[in-house]
Amino acid sequence: MNTTHSPSLHSAPGADAPTAGKRALVLGGGGSTGNAWLIGVIAGLQDAGVNAAAADLIVGTSAGSTAAAQITGADPADLLAAILDAGAPPPRQAAGGPVGGAQAAAPVLTQMERTAAVIAAAADAADMRRRMGASALEAVPASSASTQARWRATVAARLPSLEWPERRLLITAVDARTGDPVVFDRHSGVDLVDAVAASCSSGAPYRIGDGPYIDGGYRTNADNADLAAGYAHVLVLSPFSGRSRTPVEWGLHLATQVDALRAGGSRVETVFPDSGSAHLFGPSAMDLSLRLPAARAGFNQGRALAGRLARPFTSGQAYPTQAAG
Repeated sequence: MNTTHSPSLHSAPGADAPTAGKRALVLGGGGSTGNAWLIGVIAGLQDAGVNAAAADLIVGTSAGSTAAAQITGADPADLLAAILDAGAPPPRQAAGGPVGGAQAAAPVLTQMERTAAVIAAAADAADMRRRMGASALEAVPASSASTQARWRATVAARLPSLEWPERRLLITAVDARTGDPVVFDRHSGVDLVDAVAASCSSGAPYRIGDGPYIDGGYRTNADNADLAAGYAHVLVLSPFSGRSRTPVEWGLHLATQVDALRAGGSRVETVFPDSGSAHLFGPSAMDLSLRLPAARAGFNQGRALAGRLARPFTSGQAYPTQAAG
């Protein structure tokens, strides 16, 4: 873990990255079932000849940050097989799940109630992020070294490679002390494991160097599609179906971000869970027993959508996966 200096943080894709004609894949948050669904969709697309994992830019938030790091380090088909081979554990095994929050100290509904109160009290998005960070630090003022080490080890065990990939990968978070939105990349001076651990930390602060960070879903929303600005083709996979609990006038909703991307010249496709699998998300998102059906549902959706999404993701540079680190 990087503890010797504060990371260099980025809040935009970066002017040095040429984007004309290139492809972006945005992977949203959605808990344990959301991670499984994302892997399923990407594997289903691949099975039908659409290589979404070869995008020039991948944006990962919360559960999507884990999925993003996974698909850049391993074949999506192998990742799906691992979920299916694991089978379904007993129902309601939620705490510390495959993409759960660090420490998973409170039940999901309690966490939702606490954060809903923070949103209701906030004046705008920046105020909401500051309040969310303060609330997280108050709820879990300081993680013990052993607790943080366990969460980091849990996250590391999920990643096929511990190294940042060759292509652009952006991992979102929020500075818990200031409320500032944060985007980690391979130039941030932060290990990939730490970036992912912070992004999917849920309501508990995760410390990198001198700073505590909270879940990337609080940066704008669970998707953070705005980071794909300038890319010609943008595919957004959103386990929470683009929903946001913030007021529309704050401009954080996925629909608002998609409109802005299209106004900037991007061709944008959004994919949400179909009606038959909607019950796997929301309050059930941390139930490990639902990962298997979520992955299967995603795979079937990916295969069915391949024809619609084929053109931009069957051409262009193919990036190798990373060797295990």
